[in-house]
Amino acid sequence: MNSKKELKIFLTIIFLAVILAGCETNDIPVEIPHRESLIPPGAVKMTPKNDKLPPVFLSDEYEVPVPLPYPVNTRGAEDSAFIMPDGNTLYVWFTPNNRMDVMEQSQDNVTGIYKFEKLGDGWSDPERVWLVEPGKPHLDGCGFFQGQVVWICGARERYSGLHWFRSEYSAGSWSLAEIADFDPAYEVGELHISKDGSELYFHSSREGGKGGLDIWMSKNVNGEWQSPENLDNVNSEYDEGWPALNIEENELWISKNYSLWRSIKMDGVWQAPVEMISTLAGEATLDKFGNVYFTHHYFENDKMIEADIYVAYKK
Repeated sequence: MNSKKELKIFLTIIFLAVILAGCETNDIPVEIPHRESLIPPGAVKMTPKNDKLPPVFLSDEYEVPVPLPYPVNTRGAEDSAFIMPDGNTLYVWFTPNNRMDVMEQSQDNVTGIYKFEKLGDGWSDPERVWLVEPGKPHLDGCGFFQGQVVWICGARERYSGLHWFRSEYSAGSWSLAEIADFDPAYEVGELHISKDGSELYFHSSREGGKGGLDIWMSKNVNGEWQSPENLDNVNSEYDEGWPALNIEENELWISKNYSLWRSIKMDGVWQAPVEMISTLAGEATLDKFGNVYFTHHYFENDKMIEADIYVAYKK
């Protein structure tokens, strides 16, 4: 949610990806540790009771945001949630220690994307979403799930730089992710693709925008993504990023100024966004009921303590 921080992370990943490009691994079986075993012993579990900057919904359309229960949220860091339309399957990025650098994360065998299934008022135990052979150094993030397909931004062996990858779910498992880059001139950042596959929304700092990150949209014509259009009404001189459409595709949620904002489509045109959730909230994802899942970061003395997944239920 902090553009300078995101840039630093991006450049670090680029460096890491160059390192990965030269990595060689063997076929010795790898023991995968329990993900919570790598959480530092002194890690603090934040809750609304000790949160000095809780998320606040600025609309009476929704209930007060609440954190998802364990095992979704832990003493580690949860981020980049993606809820499937039916509200029963949730994907969450997890790392046991937000103090680790990306080199450590790429090799700890637990940092990555996990799946949870809804069980009554709670959630199932996590299931790791393996998009590489277990044990190989990698980074997976930016997960966008649609049907039986997922797009991720990631770092892999034999590839330098950060790339988009794509995987399909079949016969109970995900395929090894294959490279699925967009035209490099488009500079596609985190994305959302419309249900019919005709529109690609993404954030980018590419030339021609209003400054910093902007939201762009590209149309798919005969299988080819066309030159992106800047969503002029949505963007400003500030950073706008992490786009997410609702199920009807008449709402576009974005992260801006450490908050979540919503743009409404009227007569085919996206309107100026309105702030919906304030205070360290970002990366919205919505189910078909309009419930908004998002990431909330906990800070003390300008230091991030941890991050959790929250939900604001629509009334």
